[in-house]
Amino acid sequence: MPKVLLFAATTGYQLRSFAEAAERAGLELRLATDRCHVMDDPWGDGAIALRFNNAEGSARRAAAQAGQVDGIAAVGDRPAFLAAVTAARLGLPFHSPDAVRAASNKFLAREHFRKAGMPAPRFFRISPDEDAEAASSRAPYPCVLKPLTMSGSRGVIRADNPAEFTAACARIRALLAGARAAEQERFVQVEEFIPGREFAVEGIVSRGQFRALAIFDKPDPLDGPFFEETIYVTPSREPAGVQDALTSAAARAASALGLTHGPVHTEMRLNRQGVWVLEAAPRPIGGLCARALPGLEELILRHAAGLDPGELHLDGEALGVMMIPIPREGVYVDVRGIEDALTTQGIVDAVITAKQGHHLQPLPEGHSYLGFLFSRAATPAAAEEALRRAHSRLEFDIQTALPVIR
Repeated sequence: MPKVLLFAATTGYQLRSFAEAAERAGLELRLATDRCHVMDDPWGDGAIALRFNNAEGSARRAAAQAGQVDGIAAVGDRPAFLAAVTAARLGLPFHSPDAVRAASNKFLAREHFRKAGMPAPRFFRISPDEDAEAASSRAPYPCVLKPLTMSGSRGVIRADNPAEFTAACARIRALLAGARAAEQERFVQVEEFIPGREFAVEGIVSRGQFRALAIFDKPDPLDGPFFEETIYVTPSREPAGVQDALTSAAARAASALGLTHGPVHTEMRLNRQGVWVLEAAPRPIGGLCARALPGLEELILRHAAGLDPGELHLDGEALGVMMIPIPREGVYVDVRGIEDALTTQGIVDAVITAKQGHHLQPLPEGHSYLGFLFSRAATPAAAEEALRRAHSRLEFDIQTALPVIR
């Protein structure tokens, strides 16, 4: 039975999906996660406990404890880097550590895209000790400020003038300080705002050859000041020529970064000037969104094990997912209307991931959603409409959080 070592965060949504996929594919799955490294197997699943902030030490530990493995896979940006270091140590095919590092850093990724001749906005980065007001004079307005390494649109803020620039920079620096970001991660990226419609391409690279698996339309406008993603729908409604341009841009981005073996999730914008790649992440689509592509986890594991990865199980229907946004800061109490949402024509599932009593924070500081809605319909338009109707039937009880008095 082929064995795959999967690197993932303990708090990730996809671990159960990967375990079920491994069983369907007839594969043995060994987990490597960022859980307690002091207790011996606290959850009884044989997972290797690692520290993601110590790549070299954790890679040695993973290589020593994993035994004979046939392939490596990863879910998430930080797990992907550790997977890359471990794969290099074991001599297994995966994206290289340098490629994963470049893909996970917005400044390095932009440099690679520019050198490859890909469309790139004007951009620069602000050092942690640089005066934000002085830096605002260099910005191309409108512009977007963002942390170098955070994902999921966290900390991404649009600024249309120097005052907004200075405020956005202060907000991002506070976010980085709260997250205890490493010194090299405390720069702030500044980019010229790219207008246009946004798409995502899910793909996989096999020894340097890119293969597109799906194109997602993002029907909601993402113009700022924050950039919270909501709806993904596949297949794309764009004509064949546009779809070819999107998948070609995804392939060029993977090549420019040096991503050679494993999944790649690419975000991009389309306007009259062409396709502008925003990022190409060395991992599959995040969270429960992968459920919008049935068979994705099994395909990734089979690919990692060196087997024929096969195809996705799309069955010719349109599939959609909504990441339910957090409307305001507060404490989550409850949700009403789940039964009504589930009876909406085209809705196949509704999963609320928010936990009672937890503090919720919307973007740009937040990094989670209230939950996910999933649809399946005859057309992309019907899949999108089902998500919007179901969401309108949900009513969330979020109470104002009282301030802590010290």
